[in-house]
Amino acid sequence: MSQHTPNELTEIFKRDRDLLTRLKRDMAHYVRLADEYHAINREVHRIEAEAEAASDERLEELKRARLALLDEITAIVTRERTPA
Repeated sequence: MSQHTPNELTEIFKRDRDLLTRLKRDMAHYVRLADEYHAINREVHRIEAEAEAASDERLEELKRARLALLDEITAIVTRERTPA
């Protein structure tokens, strides 16, 4: 049985699914950020679901890293969403 991982980019940017697909195809920097975000988000989810052990400090460190990546991704999506 597969569990839903919260905070996925496609969930956060529901309105922008086509844009996310285009960014994945055309922007290597976005791909790197999205891949790193996905890996960290899954690790946070595993820790919160108690499927993986970690200290509170490690969890907070991961959440800060995830938020920093989300800020950068949001800036890219916002910039690309707005016509020049």
